[in-house]
Amino acid sequence: MHSHPSSPHGSQEPLFGLDDLPRDPAAEPGPPGGAFRDSPQARRLLAVREIHAEPAAAASPRGRQILARFPDARLIEVESHWRIPELHGNEGNAERWMRVKRETLVLGVKKTLTTRPNGRSADWIAPGPSNGCALSCVYCYVPRRKGFANPITVFTNIDRIVAHLGRHVAAQGPKREPNQCDPEAWVYDIGENGDCSVDALICDNTADLVRAFRDWPTAKASFATKFVNPDLLELDPRGRTRIRFSLMPADDSRLLDLRTSPVDDRIAAAADFLDAGYEVHFNLSPVVVRPGWEDAWAELLRHLDDVLPQRVKRQARAEVVMLTHNADLHEVNLRWHPRGEDVLWQPATQETKRSQNGALNLRYRTDIKRRALADLRELVARHTPWLGIRYAF
Repeated sequence: MHSHPSSPHGSQEPLFGLDDLPRDPAAEPGPPGGAFRDSPQARRLLAVREIHAEPAAAASPRGRQILARFPDARLIEVESHWRIPELHGNEGNAERWMRVKRETLVLGVKKTLTTRPNGRSADWIAPGPSNGCALSCVYCYVPRRKGFANPITVFTNIDRIVAHLGRHVAAQGPKREPNQCDPEAWVYDIGENGDCSVDALICDNTADLVRAFRDWPTAKASFATKFVNPDLLELDPRGRTRIRFSLMPADDSRLLDLRTSPVDDRIAAAADFLDAGYEVHFNLSPVVVRPGWEDAWAELLRHLDDVLPQRVKRQARAEVVMLTHNADLHEVNLRWHPRGEDVLWQPATQETKRSQNGALNLRYRTDIKRRALADLRELVARHTPWLGIRYAF
């Protein structure tokens, strides 16, 4: 391997090439395929030009699958997917926020595999197959640890992740009492720090997890998404994966959910995913308190009631999540999308809170949050009485 000088803006020369990687012809995967994954729309979302890779990640079967998918991308060796100073530590990348998401990919090996209890959206948070996203939701909590850039980091040791989950599921045994997560199955959130629908444009990590869970009768995978990927309809989840389409009023989404599928498209996809074998729920998230927010949510809920078929309504449930913000993310957002901060950053209505994961964030004041949740519950009861709320916070 060779060292080359690199610029602070990602114009590095490749540090090693495909010919330098260990080759195992018997295990060599071809590039992933899929009608949508190969579409112009998918290529616009992810036009990868450079890949920062840990050597072990690049050399793995999943790593080689990804490199085969993006054969023209520069391949740049890094010691750790978490420590890439020219990417995460470069202030100039804040102005290139969306370009980095579109053109840059990181490959790493997930070294610590931990499944931790949750009890809100899911019983357990699984070790995720990725960290970061190609979408640009202004309020996203994942970039808060990364600095000035947040492209997708794909973890290539998916075989170890699946094996870890299989052992964990087996150790739990059958679920003996129903709870808000699910009445019968142990629910594992497999996409806490990424969007599994977008990850499926890159490689088969999402497919591997969906296929694994369909063979575990006591467990169910779950992930939230703001992106409609029709290729997922071919995975035959057999009711063992819950997809949660995240929704917010259209005007809020156009301002805050950049690079995502339109909200109406997410709603329209619900029946197709149900018919393909998924359980389909909705995340009403995040709820942004601003002038006129109640009317906007009422309009969205009326639209849900008007267009969703009864078979979707019968099994649908919702999660409600109020906006959480962060001072460091606020400063980064001002560099690339200050208009979004006009509604997200409202110190007069927000207070500092320690989150469940230990981070110090801004949330709406207790009185404002309590009133807003009560108002939204009333709107749901009035306009979508069939939509049970599993939890709200």
